[in-house]
Amino acid sequence: MFAAGTGVLAGCGQAGTAGSGSDPTQAPQAAARARQVAAAWDGSKAAEAWRAGYHPMGDAVQLPEGGLRGEDEHAYLTQNLVLDGRLPAAPDEEGRVTWGSGGSLTRPLMDARKAYETFGRTGGGSRDEPRLTVTGARLGEMTLATTRGPATVPAWLFTLDGYDTPLKRVAVSPSKLPASPIRSAEESSGDGPASLQGLVELSEDGRSATVIGLHGGCDDGPFVHVLETDGSVVLSASVVGRRDGPCTAQLEGSEVTVKLAGPVGDRVLLDAATGLPVPYAGTVGSSPSWS
Repeated sequence: MFAAGTGVLAGCGQAGTAGSGSDPTQAPQAAARARQVAAAWDGSKAAEAWRAGYHPMGDAVQLPEGGLRGEDEHAYLTQNLVLDGRLPAAPDEEGRVTWGSGGSLTRPLMDARKAYETFGRTGGGSRDEPRLTVTGARLGEMTLATTRGPATVPAWLFTLDGYDTPLKRVAVSPSKLPASPIRSAEESSGDGPASLQGLVELSEDGRSATVIGLHGGCDDGPFVHVLETDGSVVLSASVVGRRDGPCTAQLEGSEVTVKLAGPVGDRVLLDAATGLPVPYAGTVGSSPSWS
């Protein structure tokens, strides 16, 4: 079963803003590409592997309760941290990811040093700027959103100077992405889909998704069409309102919220351009990478 839908046009940095209020007609080539992507994924071994894997949809780092204070927030965002203590090695075992809805799997554990280096510079940071001090770490757990719902995952709990609760960083890597059953689209054609930078969030009821669409400085921003099937939700991005004439060479990302006919559930959320699942676009430096 196929169901077609549309997204909300958003200007630069204006999530959920209607913009011109128009609903651009999807180019036939882009619509055909969306159908091809859905047909390739629905019922495929790739979709089966995707549903069985661990694919995070939330930030790999969770800040101390109440967040960071004052200059500490700036130090964290600029990765200006200093390590004042020893970090433990990873135990000689695998970490277990457990879903609240049932099911679990194991993944290799990274050591605390590697986890630290994902959000802190190895050289100790600049002495001329505010610095955040890490005093140690221990292995614990955290809850993280995934494509299969909330999961309890192994995490390194880093103690910070001046804070009573730790900074948590996921200690296991995501499952390997399954090989796509369809090749990526050529984006050279004006009628083809543009790529999405990633998923910002799914609504609590799963009936809307906010994604980042890419566009230039001389247009009205991105628009996203939706194709829903029983097994997938295919998002096709495009750029509307391109203006002729001189234009600055820049690439911008704007949030677009798309409304769905039904909850995403266990359907695969796909980018029509790449033919791959839409990755999570988390905070810079803290999003789990998909390999």
